[in-house]
Amino acid sequence: MPINEKELNAALFDQLTLVERIERQVQKGNLEAVKEEIEILKKEINRKLYQQPPLKSE
Repeated sequence: MPINEKELNAALFDQLTLVERIERQVQKGNLEAVKEEIEILKKEINRKLYQQPPLKSE
């Protein structure tokens, strides 16, 4: 969970970027490219979620 407004804005901009990338492929009418873009984005998100070392110590 974001701690402050700056972190929240960064997360929202990341989400907006993801949507814009997918929209570009949809506008081109290339559904295969859309599927590929989604797979790439999922991998990028998973890298952030499971980074080593974690951002927060437990």
